[in-house]
Amino acid sequence: MLYALTALFILQLLGELLVQLVGLPLPGALAGMLLLLAALLAYGRVPQALESTAGSLLQNMMLLFIPAIAGVMLHFDRIAREWLPFLVAGIVGAAITLVVTAWTLRWLLRDSADARPREQEQAQ
Repeated sequence: MLYALTALFILQLLGELLVQLVGLPLPGALAGMLLLLAALLAYGRVPQALESTAGSLLQNMMLLFIPAIAGVMLHFDRIAREWLPFLVAGIVGAAITLVVTAWTLRWLLRDSADARPREQEQAQ
């Protein structure tokens, strides 16, 4: 677990450095995650230590949001004054997420339906 956490933190640090040096318009954590994806694709599989560590982090992900929620509550008076942009952003963001997810699922299901007849032909 220690090696997996170290690898995750190093890749996040590399992502932050890459964003700062190149001036990329994206968060350093996202760049680190893309570096992790590239490393896993090059390696060809997910190491067991990384898989179990990531699973533990995902199971307890809500704990990671507590500082952000507490930070929002510190600015509750501003949110009360400017509630409409927050509401619109929440609704529009959820709608976009729903549409993109539905479109992606439909695209994946169509591709898997196209592949099924070919698999059945090869089996015969």
